[in-house]
Amino acid sequence: MGASATSGYTWDREIRGGAGALPAPGGTRAYNRRMRAHQLLAGTDTNPRFLSLAEREKIRDLRALGASMREIASQLGRPHSTISREIARNSDSAGRYMPYGAQRMAAQRRARPKRAKLIGDSPLRLWVTRKLSLQWSPAQISATLVTEFPDAPEMRVCPETIYQALYLQARGGLKKEVQTALRTGRTRRKPQGQQRRPRSLGQNMIMISDRPAEIEDRSVPGHWEGDLIMGAGNRSAIATLVERQSRYVMLCHLSGDHTAETVAAAVTAQISRLPQHLRGSLTWDQGSEMAQHHRITIEAELPVYFCDPASPWQRGSNENTNGLLRQYFPKGTDLAVHGPEDLEHVAHLLNGRPRKTLQWATPAEKMRDIILTS
Repeated sequence: MGASATSGYTWDREIRGGAGALPAPGGTRAYNRRMRAHQLLAGTDTNPRFLSLAEREKIRDLRALGASMREIASQLGRPHSTISREIARNSDSAGRYMPYGAQRMAAQRRARPKRAKLIGDSPLRLWVTRKLSLQWSPAQISATLVTEFPDAPEMRVCPETIYQALYLQARGGLKKEVQTALRTGRTRRKPQGQQRRPRSLGQNMIMISDRPAEIEDRSVPGHWEGDLIMGAGNRSAIATLVERQSRYVMLCHLSGDHTAETVAAAVTAQISRLPQHLRGSLTWDQGSEMAQHHRITIEAELPVYFCDPASPWQRGSNENTNGLLRQYFPKGTDLAVHGPEDLEHVAHLLNGRPRKTLQWATPAEKMRDIILTS
């Protein structure tokens, strides 16, 4: 290293965090920069989720003893993927894993500040902005980039980078798109209101506990979940229908009111447009708008099952979809201003979004495949 033995001993004590290694704060800037470098090398300034120098030394020792990745991970209390990724990223050009060299490479990658990926004009920023304008989520954008640009590594961005560009002033890049890109507009969870008391909708109610198992595991298409999204003062509403297997969405226009008669007529008309093999069942909550459920069962040939009181997770696909629809139909607004054409347009947009639960296919593609293979 071209340094004296005394300097070597001093560096060793500082890197290993020995007693008396770090003088009291308040030294010169050059000293503080040097201490910062020593801390990065030693891993003493890092969050516990990062590997420390001591852990990297143990990885090297256990590898020399022939331990497997899972055995090393077990001894360190880390996921085995962390160990395999650490060795792959921080081995030298000869394929040897050296703890101090690995620590240096990791410290160099952590250098800040770094230029944000989405600052400045670039094809990546343009593509991300265009998809945000279509109300795609950061996860949908990140996953689709891989399939759209398989041979362009510069067209890659993780969801967190998009979120930071939207939220954090320091990361910047997408400030103008914030208002249209955020779905809920909330920064924290909204407290849940009081639970509604269960209603009696007649003796013909069939509860979800009596629903066939093939509906529960989504193995057979044609089973739907339904609900209402309410407008300002509960004076207007839109009926939403979601197919459980494909997550395909249909919206029912309710003109004038959302009484049981109006809802039954609108749902029956929408369901009747479907081929017979896609009319398997409908699952709804125990809202009073379903008082005429027997009409849907008879006229649309669609059995209706009812969830238990205060159990929205029993219609999870529909609850999630209703949350997405609030981007287009915000709470506290009059939903009566939206006509059938508006609802058709929103349903088309939602069915064209890639979904993680569908391995990034779109509901429209899944529904097309269901119809073609039936």
